[in-house]
Amino acid sequence: MSKTTFPASRAEATARLAAFLPHAGKDYARLRNHDPGPDAPSHVSKLSPYVRHRVLTEAELVRAAVDRHGEGRAEKFIQEVFWRTYWKSWLELRPGVWDAYCAARDRVRAEVTADADLAADLARAEVGRTGIDCFDHWVRELVETGYLHNHARMWFASIWIFTLRLPWELGADFFLRHLLDGDPASNTLSWRWVGGLQTRGKTYLARADNIAAHTGGRFDPQGQLAQEALPLDGPLPPVPRPIAPGPRLGNDGGRTGLLVFDDDVDVQELAERVMPVAVAGVSSAAARSDAPVASNVQDFAAGVLDDALSRLSVPGARVHETVLTPEGIAETARRWAREHRLDRVVARHVPVGPGRIIADRIAGALQPGGVAFVQDMRGYDARAWPLATTGFFPFRKHIPDLVAALETSD
Repeated sequence: MSKTTFPASRAEATARLAAFLPHAGKDYARLRNHDPGPDAPSHVSKLSPYVRHRVLTEAELVRAAVDRHGEGRAEKFIQEVFWRTYWKSWLELRPGVWDAYCAARDRVRAEVTADADLAADLARAEVGRTGIDCFDHWVRELVETGYLHNHARMWFASIWIFTLRLPWELGADFFLRHLLDGDPASNTLSWRWVGGLQTRGKTYLARADNIAAHTGGRFDPQGQLAQEALPLDGPLPPVPRPIAPGPRLGNDGGRTGLLVFDDDVDVQELAERVMPVAVAGVSSAAARSDAPVASNVQDFAAGVLDDALSRLSVPGARVHETVLTPEGIAETARRWAREHRLDRVVARHVPVGPGRIIADRIAGALQPGGVAFVQDMRGYDARAWPLATTGFFPFRKHIPDLVAALETSD
């Protein structure tokens, strides 16, 4: 199996977008569910690692697809982009679901430690030695490349939960530790959906004939997969909370420091508005899990952050003098603010997940020194996130209006 590489730069991301755009219309709608394998030409964009970190933004993808094909012919691709937006929106309105996932992950990991048989089953799954050829192949592909086709992710999760009968939280964790595009919202909620927790009672069952048809016959696990997928049990999600985007920030807050989180590295427009005197990066990739995160995942996140900082143009600012990491984040942030005599620290709004936890620590560390920590929400997010109060299909009705409202600063 050849490794699929994802050079960590905006130049690479824009080149891939340009190469994919001719196929973003009817070709994508017809072929997107087919997984020909990592060594074959793909029918999907493979842009998700870049969108995950907003090297490219969702708005850029949608505008490019509409410009090339028109909204009608690019409808399916646009919907897939907005699925990512919907998942992000849904979790942002219900941050307790992320907290509950992390607590459950830690609990079941302790249970595995105490159960030798379950520990052995988990170990076989994580190294790809289950005897289910397709699943074992996807484990190797994921670990080697940091990527899986979306359809393969669904099959993988279904086999993990219903055939191997392993805790879904540890499957979601395995993905987060190995996917370059591992996203707290899309990943966690997709695993919940497969297990019947997200859309209550509706599960996704991997079928051998479906796998054979959509992998071009590369795999045909007849007789190896579960024949039913009974919904997992779990608490109902909390009531959505309101979102307050806050005012649009400008250059009126005194000496400003800009933090660039690896959740959203596209900050040139924000920097031009707030005119920081100092800029630093914040990496949260290592904090995706309580277990070690794959080195290629951490390297990719560090690479796109470094690339973004190297391209950032802010007259008079000290850019990229440090990258703050989760270890000792509070003291590092305090020292950085003192060194530059900052009155406030600004960042893009940090979404629910490990980045948000780090952002909260930074805010707590700066407060005693009288330094405000302010997050600036993109217009795209401010318009879309409040709409995820129920399921995707009610959210989908808003897509035409969201597309029409796109701005260059989104």
